[in-house]
Amino acid sequence: MKKGIHPENYRLVVFKDTSNDYSFLCRSCAPSKDTVKWEDGNEYPLVKTEISHKSHPFFTGKMQYVDTAGRIDKFKNKYAKFQKKKEEDK
Repeated sequence: MKKGIHPENYRLVVFKDTSNDYSFLCRSCAPSKDTVKWEDGNEYPLVKTEISHKSHPFFTGKMQYVDTAGRIDKFKNKYAKFQKKKEEDK
């Protein structure tokens, strides 16, 4: 392995799958502003993910419809302003 290319700040972090509220604790250097109290009583940084091995179709063997917090609506609202701008330019 090359020296000096790997981060040194690994720590215990809780990852939470927002589609099914599954959480797990592992070592990571992923940045996080949120914290959560874990089962052992300690507080750890929290990283929210939209999919994990508990919700991904490859691992579950079935297709699931996952729309956490209206992702489709958020996408449409976010890019609606560009569509309006296109129409105004015509």
